[in-house]
Parts: sequence; structure tokens; C-alpha cells
Amino acid sequence: MSLTKPKVLYHKVYFKGNDLPWVVFIHGAGGSSAIWFKQIRNYKENFNVVLVDLRGHGRSANLFQEWKNKKRYTFEEISKDIIDVLDYRGIEKAHFVGISLGTIIIRVLGELYPERVSSMVLGGAIIRFNTRSKLLLWFARMIKNIVPYMWIYRIYAWILLPKKRHSESRNLFIREAKKLYQKEFLRWIRITTNIHPIMRNFRERELPIPVLYLMGDEDYMFLPSVKALVENHSNALLKIIPNSGHVCNVDQPEEFNRHSIRFIHGLA
Repeated sequence: MSLTKPKVLYHKVYFKGNDLPWVVFIHGAGGSSAIWFKQIRNYKENFNVVLVDLRGHGRSANLFQEWKNKKRYTFEEISKDIIDVLDYRGIEKAHFVGISLGTIIIRVLGELYPERVSSMVLGGAIIRFNTRSKLLLWFARMIKNIVPYMWIYRIYAWILLPKKRHSESRNLFIREAKKLYQKEFLRWIRITTNIHPIMRNFRERELPIPVLYLMGDEDYMFLPSVKALVENHSNALLKIIPNSGHVCNVDQPEEFNRHSIRFIHGLA
């Protein structure tokens, strides 16, 4: 009798005890679970932790042939990948912590599987694209088949994370993106073509799930829209982290960890 290996994303588990809640970390496009290296120590002392590499990223890059053959992904498929990890590990419900595009994936999880989501911690949350970010996406789509994807990624990283104190998060952003293939980058660029109605729904429809937004005060592309959203959503809380850009979990990890761990503990 042959045993078929279950088709789940690469993930790493830190288990502390059956009486503790689970926390699942979701990175952004072009990253990997390595982006959470400044969170792991504090979190694994307080919770059971799962670090996930999304399809095409990190150690999930070459797992399944059907992913390699696809021309495009959907947020629904990517969300189901994460639910498959939870099912594989026997986790009924978890708190989710995300950064950048990972925050959209978590919100889609909340829409499709609300019974599996205890709370959402959304760092560098993407709620609306401003004029500059829309132009960047348009530019990336126009030249995506012409130039190496890392050229596009480097430009985006410098625009999103322009200051000297963003250098660590910017370099991490670029270093992890180098592990992608050109075809994989194109799949994740294509997924943004359907992102605007998804984000509009996020703004208009509040879920009955507690959510903490953690935003750097220098995240000029996305902070204004999050401020506006929180004013109209009763289950949402915003903490602005000083001297931090878009990747606030790397720029100011102590503040990120303190606010997020306190938030999750407060829901216990």
C-alpha cells in the first residue's frame, strides 16, 4: 500500500502547548516566511506558531507541478492553500498575522472561512491603492514581459521603502524576491488585475472579526486609507508605529511584537 504525500504548502511549526492559541504568519508577494525572523522568538514564547511559505515562494516554490503549469492564481486558491495547512495540522481556528499583500490574503480568508479566523493582525495593510501605487502597478504590467522582473522589484522596493532607516527591510524585500522565478512573478502580477473590487469590498463590508492594523508612520502609500477605514469600522484598531515604513515588522520589531501580542492576548 503506497501512501500519497499530502499536498500542502511548506510550513514550520513551533508548538508550545495544547492550551495556547495558534498564530499563523502570512508573508507578502515576493517574500517568504523568513521575513518574520524578528517575530519568532517573542511569539513562540506566547503561542503555538505556524510560518507558511505561499505557493511559488520560499520552500514552497517547486512543490507541485499543477502550480507550475498555471498561468494565473486567484486569492481564493491561495487562501485554500492556507486552510489545507490548518487541516493537515488539525488546527480548527487561529489568529492570523500578515504583512503587505499577505494582509489581503488574510482578509480573503476572513471572508471565505470566518469560522477559522480568531483575529487578524494586518501590518502594512493594503486597503486602497493611491495614484502612485496604481501607476506603479500599471507600469509593472506594461513591462513585465520585456524586462527582468528584479528590475521592477528593485524600483518598487525603493519607492515603497525610500529612507535610509528602511534599508534592512528593503534589502530583505529584494533578497527574498530573488528566489522567485520570472513566471512566478508574472502570476503574482496578474493577480492584482482583480484586486480593486476585493479591496472595495473590504472597505465597505466589515467582518465580525477583531482586527488590528499596524502601520508605519512613514508608510505614505497605504497609511491614509487605513486611517479612513478604521474610523468607520467598529471592530478595527489602528496602531501607528513611529520611525517605520511599509514593512513595519522589520523596521520596528519590538513595537510590532508588543502591540500585536498584547492584542491577541486581550482576545483570550
